[in-house]
Amino acid sequence: MLDVRRMQVLRAVVTSGSVTAAAANLGYTPSAVSQQVAALEKQAGTALLERVGRGVQPTAAGRLLTEHAAVISKNIAEAETALADLREGRTGRLAIRYFATAGATLVAPALAALRRTHPGVKVDLKLIDPQDPLPEVKQGRADLAVVVQPVDRPRDGVRLVHLLDDPYNAVLPKGHRLAAQRVIDLADLADEAWVGSEWPGPCLDVVLNACGAAGFSPGFVVESEDYATAQGFVAAGLGISLIPRTALGSRHPGVVVRRVRGPEPVRGIHAAVRETSLPQPALRALLDALREAAAQ
Repeated sequence: MLDVRRMQVLRAVVTSGSVTAAAANLGYTPSAVSQQVAALEKQAGTALLERVGRGVQPTAAGRLLTEHAAVISKNIAEAETALADLREGRTGRLAIRYFATAGATLVAPALAALRRTHPGVKVDLKLIDPQDPLPEVKQGRADLAVVVQPVDRPRDGVRLVHLLDDPYNAVLPKGHRLAAQRVIDLADLADEAWVGSEWPGPCLDVVLNACGAAGFSPGFVVESEDYATAQGFVAAGLGISLIPRTALGSRHPGVVVRRVRGPEPVRGIHAAVRETSLPQPALRALLDALREAAAQ
């Protein structure tokens, strides 16, 4: 196998025209340069230089290896530049997973900010079910996932970075007996027909746990598992619902929205990242942008 370092010594000899000049340029002794060329000739199985007057010139094999040495030098320089760009966050790729209501409120403005500061970073963005996206991060398929997750859950090398607390509001049909109240006690909804808006998982758990703390279990008569559809069912008079505030940007004209207390159901939204990925500049920039979007 040819030695790349010896090929670079050969290139120095060929471009400078003599062993002595190459030695001066490289900071070697002429003897060390000659030894390196001799060792490379042994590896190549043929002569690489021939004497011409007081200098040397390459043989056909020497010219061939010199040309390849130039290509190798160029590739190494490009690799070093690419590595520096990646290390400094100027290039690279981030795989991001998010759930629907986090898309418009958090992910979209955060990605716009990331594009301004790190335009060379490519983003692989995928919408996923919020039930349990942590395996995507744990197994390296995603660099970051926006999740709804209890902070005390074991995470196996995954850090949860808190972004925002998202309270649930009561969504009532217009004309409902409680519509005139600005804030509704959760227990006052115990005997209502309920419209489900959540998939089984941490979001639904937030609602069920709050209702349990208020002393009842909600009686679901319709399961929509979609916030817009849930509002439509409520507007039609089929029941009431609890929907997180971030999902109420577009409200159905046939409903009213009221705060809830005693207790107020709140889902915590976090960014899940692998501990080993945190040093990446682009990932840190994305986390900062998500925090800024959450603060807005």
